Amino acid sequence: MTPSKSRLALAAIATAVSLAACTSATDQAATSASASTASTSAQAGKVSANTADESQIATALQAAGVANAERWAREVVEYRPYDAGDSDLTSLRQNLAKYNPGEETVNKIVSALTP
Repeated sequence: MTPSKSRLALAAIATAVSLAACTSATDQAATSASASTASTSAQAGKVSANTADESQIATALQAAGVANAERWAREVVEYRPYDAGDSDLTSLRQNLAKYNPGEETVNKIVSALTP
């Protein structure tokens, strides 16, 4: 191989390695940003009453201080779907009232949810 071909081959290899390192760093940064966003959402404690699964709702309710969170999570899931424009979750409040949980409990449940 001639010296110019060797230099060209080395330059191509160096470029490929450099690009791979940049892509890896970019992927790691994106993954880190995504994890940070998820963490922030989890810290806020609110989950969607319409799309979160029952265990996610139970976890959010427990974090909000709701006693018997698993039971209330079942009720939240049972009465789906909720109007996306109803940020106070009025229909959920009405359905939960059937069980006489008390206003404080209902407020805690709703505080952990978004429509």
